[in-house]
Amino acid sequence: MFRVWGRTVKRGHMINEYTACIEDYTMTRTKKVYAALDEICENLHISKPYWLKLNQKDFIKFAKTRFTQDNFMDKIEFDYLEFQIIEEDY
Repeated sequence: MFRVWGRTVKRGHMINEYTACIEDYTMTRTKKVYAALDEICENLHISKPYWLKLNQKDFIKFAKTRFTQDNFMDKIEFDYLEFQIIEEDY
């Protein structure tokens, strides 16, 4: 199973959270990441963020990244969206 945890944070406090579980083993890791991000954003009722170079670097190195206002086209009501892989089967 591939599980990703997403949470919105404002002033150091968690506002909302959602864990996406992807069980399609035919998908590549990249497709699972994008599917999980779509699912998290849909369930938290926020727009989908853009991946910047910094996000890609952090995600590759730590399996975790933060999306701030710079990653969103519209105004967000939180400081950042944290996106982290919590379980990954190969």
